[in-house]
Amino acid sequence: MTAALTAIAAAAPAIAMLGMFACLIGGITLIVKNHDRRKGILMLVMAGVLLANVAIWTL
Repeated sequence: MTAALTAIAAAAPAIAMLGMFACLIGGITLIVKNHDRRKGILMLVMAGVLLANVAIWTL
């Protein structure tokens, strides 16, 4: 692998975790403020999928 691809592969889990935290906070906010419960639940599901992907990548 080239150096650029190695750097991207090393940064991918960190970027995914940032996205997971953003989806988690956004989903909770949507549910608590009763803006759109369905989108909030979907964001929480997406956060769970991102967390599972990072767990798989690190194993």
